[in-house]
Amino acid sequence: MYAVNSEIQAASETLPSKHALRKPVNMGQICRWLLLFAGGILMVAPIAYMISTSLKWPHEIYNLSLVPEEPHLENYIYVLEDGRFYGWFINSIIIATITTASNIIFDSLVGYTLCKFRFPGRYIVFIAILSTLMIPTEMLVIPWYLMSQSLGWLDSYWGIMFPGLMTAFGTFLMKQFFETVPDDFIEAARIDGLNELQIWWTVAMPLVRPALAALAIFVFLGNWTAFIWPLIVTNSVEMYTLPVGLSSFGDEADVQWELIMTGAAISTIPTLIVFLVFQRFIIRGVVMAGLKG
Repeated sequence: MYAVNSEIQAASETLPSKHALRKPVNMGQICRWLLLFAGGILMVAPIAYMISTSLKWPHEIYNLSLVPEEPHLENYIYVLEDGRFYGWFINSIIIATITTASNIIFDSLVGYTLCKFRFPGRYIVFIAILSTLMIPTEMLVIPWYLMSQSLGWLDSYWGIMFPGLMTAFGTFLMKQFFETVPDDFIEAARIDGLNELQIWWTVAMPLVRPALAALAIFVFLGNWTAFIWPLIVTNSVEMYTLPVGLSSFGDEADVQWELIMTGAAISTIPTLIVFLVFQRFIIRGVVMAGLKG
């Protein structure tokens, strides 16, 4: 019995104590979590305020409380019953969708050409494309307007869309991602008899889906929220995009912020859908890149 007790006591002495198992407090990690939490609050606060304001009555607008005193859906009913809102919404959908598809096709074509073809002056062309990123958009508004006027595109879909049908950023992004596509795949496809368009579409494009998803999100959001150029190039209320329409709606309604916030809340739905559809491709690309590394 004494021997058994001795063995139990010896074993208990070898086990780590409760205090020894407790990990030391990492102040650096705590600070990082606090910073992330504060950043998350700053990101979510405007959205929460927008939704809260859309549920308030006019006399509650300047009440900074996020919880409405008498929440209601009358603002949503009023906005959705306004026929102009549907027109602005459809205009934004058409413009953002066509522009996104155009960028995916043309930016990837140019990026693939600059990456996988060897021809004199390709670096000069690439640098010339990148140099356009340094030009502020405000400096291009007048040339765009004169071009639209000469082509008869004022107050039309083409007039709104043509500056963004192809972008230097998208070309740069796609070229950098096409660099990760092995040249052996391209040469093997050529040996099999595929032409360059078939190689671009069936071999290269599936390998850069994360870049295509990121480009689609950036372009769609950029055109969905665009305000300055659509405001300049459109004259009729029927051709307004959603941001321009909401701003004019606020002027006509004597700046009824609850209605503007309601329209803004509804306008976030397509952007959320686009992000949810394409985010899995981005996550898959990150995971595959980690596995390859």
